[in-house]
Amino acid sequence: MLTDDKQLYIAHCDNGPLYMMGKMANRHGLICGATGTGKTVTLQVIAETFCQAGVPCFMADMKGDLSGISQAGAMSSFIQKRIPEFFPAEGPDGEPLPTFSEDRFRGCPTRFFDVYGEQGHPLRATISDMGPQLLSRLLGLNETQTGILNIVFKIADDRGLLLIDMKDLRLMLDYVAKNAREFTTTYGTITSVSVGAIQRALLALEAEGADLFFGEPAFNVLDFLQTEGGYGVMNVLAADRLMLNPKLYSTFLLWLLSELYTQLPEVGDMDLPKLIFFFDEAHMLFKDTSKALVDKIEQVIRLVRSKGVGVYFVTQSPDDIPEAIAGQLGNRVLHALRAYTPKEQKAVKAAAQTFRTNPNFNTETAIQELGTGEALVSFLDAKGAPTIVERAKILFPLSQIGAITDDQRATLIKRSRLYGIYDKGFDRESAYEVLVEQQKAEEKRAQEEAEAEEKRKAKEAKEKEKEKAKKSSGSSRTKKSAGRKAIEKTINTTATTFGRQLGNQIFRSILGGIFKK
Repeated sequence: MLTDDKQLYIAHCDNGPLYMMGKMANRHGLICGATGTGKTVTLQVIAETFCQAGVPCFMADMKGDLSGISQAGAMSSFIQKRIPEFFPAEGPDGEPLPTFSEDRFRGCPTRFFDVYGEQGHPLRATISDMGPQLLSRLLGLNETQTGILNIVFKIADDRGLLLIDMKDLRLMLDYVAKNAREFTTTYGTITSVSVGAIQRALLALEAEGADLFFGEPAFNVLDFLQTEGGYGVMNVLAADRLMLNPKLYSTFLLWLLSELYTQLPEVGDMDLPKLIFFFDEAHMLFKDTSKALVDKIEQVIRLVRSKGVGVYFVTQSPDDIPEAIAGQLGNRVLHALRAYTPKEQKAVKAAAQTFRTNPNFNTETAIQELGTGEALVSFLDAKGAPTIVERAKILFPLSQIGAITDDQRATLIKRSRLYGIYDKGFDRESAYEVLVEQQKAEEKRAQEEAEAEEKRKAKEAKEKEKEKAKKSSGSSRTKKSAGRKAIEKTINTTATTFGRQLGNQIFRSILGGIFKK
């Protein structure tokens, strides 16, 4: 419920209603407590209160329970007992107050989203939009591999190659590895071992279905900032399957938050925020996250409030949130915490110390005594200072508690203004297509060069053969001429000898005849 001075009625304590100041709602918040203490219902109450005030919200639905926010709630014996406490007939000064009637039960305008496109509009991002830092976290890369991924992104940018989906990145990695010698001088050392490790991480991610997240049309986060009939739209992400990959879940939500920070203009403090972003299972965001990225998250959280966005972390224990970020969470709702182990006892004590002490009860003891639906509540006052902690009961939701049917979900998806915008993907020319064409052109050029070389060699061989034949022919003629000369010489010699012998015989015969006479 929103009051005339932009205060949101969230809980009720012994001293009366507890309101969250609208203009302080962008100072972020924390909802925490052990399993089964009422965190999900508290999230639903706060979200629908913002909805009634015209503020859209984003939330992840882990079990399907939050889908009920789209339907009107109904009277129950539990609610009937709470009505006199939450909605008294008279004010503190005896003035009559509006009575609670069943027509207050109503659902919120709701849109469903799903990374896998099964239970809502698909949510896609391009590889370039995700960026190397978040992608490295998603792939679980070490420092060296992260450096090489940065190089790959830089080369793609310098060469005007769009990285849209996973096949773009895979082929880009292959291209860089094959041409590592060319790129090393300009961009830094590129090793085939690290490139191979990144390729294997991509294959593992693809096997988990994460490739469905990367592609076009890429989601425009400004579509979260919509209202219908004066009510803020509830943007509910189906996360039951997504939760099976905690890194994908937390990286995806961090990407959404980063996109909001990047795209929204500075607005300062407003009477009401532009958007409330609920980050459920927040401990997943900080688990196995490098200090550099935690610092980046802290910076985004600190600055995004100036864009009119309030971030509310939902988790089981306050110590799931790094101290630098926890210090920025001014609006706090703390449900019961368990303290069975020394570590848990330490967490309870630390949680108690984050509140302004209330002299009427021991905060540390109260944390362990709270029943389901009860919480320690402290909101920021008009000056931005935390109020004294109160032990309070959270209001009951005016929307349905629990999941809706598949038919109800399908009907709401088809009625959505976004229906048909993101539901069908497309694949335009990007790095993959460019590199494939480049590879084909290089192969064709290599083939043409090979054919030309083959022709050249064949021509050379032919010319050599011709020259050889020519030489062979000349040698034969020389041999024939020499043979002829030898024969002629022999004949001449023979003829000369024969002639000389014949002449001698004739001479002797003539002389002999003379002497005989």
